[in-house]
Amino acid sequence: MHRLQFHYTLSRDASPALVRNPLIDLLQAVSSHGSISGGARALGLSYRHVWGELKRWENELGNELVVWEKGQSARLTEFGAKLMWAERQAQARLAPQIEALRAELERTFAQAFDDSVHVVTLYASHDDALNTLREHALQGQDPMSGDVRNRLHLDIRFTGSVDAIRALNEGRCVMAGFHTLHNTGRQTLTERTYKPLLQPGQHKIIGFAQRTQGLMVARGNPLGLHSLQDLISQHARFANRALGSGTRVVLDELLMRAGLDASDLQDLEHTEPSHAAVAQAVAGGDFDAGLGIAVAAQRAGLDFIPLADERYHLVCLKSALMQPGIEALLSLLKTPGWQAEMNRIPGYAAVQSGEVLAMRRVLPWWDYRHKKEEPVPSR
Repeated sequence: MHRLQFHYTLSRDASPALVRNPLIDLLQAVSSHGSISGGARALGLSYRHVWGELKRWENELGNELVVWEKGQSARLTEFGAKLMWAERQAQARLAPQIEALRAELERTFAQAFDDSVHVVTLYASHDDALNTLREHALQGQDPMSGDVRNRLHLDIRFTGSVDAIRALNEGRCVMAGFHTLHNTGRQTLTERTYKPLLQPGQHKIIGFAQRTQGLMVARGNPLGLHSLQDLISQHARFANRALGSGTRVVLDELLMRAGLDASDLQDLEHTEPSHAAVAQAVAGGDFDAGLGIAVAAQRAGLDFIPLADERYHLVCLKSALMQPGIEALLSLLKTPGWQAEMNRIPGYAAVQSGEVLAMRRVLPWWDYRHKKEEPVPSR
């Protein structure tokens, strides 16, 4: 079966919405004028070009398109005629959808030429508040203060915290989102994970939110799970997150703080890609618990057992702070309307939202008063 591909062009001129293959124009011209030479003249092309294109298409499609008989007009083969019929059918049926698609593309591209519109590409650990922010950013006015602001489009790609920062360092995005336990200190797994990826003087940390991580369990908490130790003692089936995700780092650090071994957890090798996926795995009865955020548990009809507060950070290169899109984002994060909206999300609080923060204030292992570092013990 042959596959279809679509292409579009950008132009200043108004023109009808067309999704059409050049082959159809060749067949139409040859059929209407009864010869390749006549069809070529009608299209403003040379005989050699039209003949060569028809032969190329015959090889590509594996069927003859035109019948040439000496002394007679050129005509389409049955296959060529069916291609023309299929084109007429498709155009008649899909014309409204094609026009709607063209209109949507034009609206989208119009924003590329609008100086009041900014686009920020953000790779980030999965977070419900970022989804809400994406929608909020498209509004042109802060509902609480009445301040008019530029429209901001957040192009968000959700990935693990580690991969998000790597994407920033490799130039695949202009901002990354990651999260760490509140007041995480030196000589921790968090330090070992993120310190090699972030450099003072090169990266800038921007406050976004405080949120709570906890156990997502079935309604009524039938196993009586209130701690990580309970997961082990109750042999609870645990839905984990993948290595490289911020929540996996949080889990491993919480286990270390409690003096527990991750290998004692049941089903540790099974991983889910997001908080919502973990919640659904628990809601579906495949697992007894998983680590995640309150809003994901609430949406899945689960109970939520808080374990620890964490900070969700945004990070960009220092050189990006003056970009119009980043400036617009920081201004948005500071508005009363956005902060009130974030505070309504279960388990979230707008803490230092939009503030550019000193790295050693947020990530204590970057404390320059410590001249010598002791190695982090491996687990």
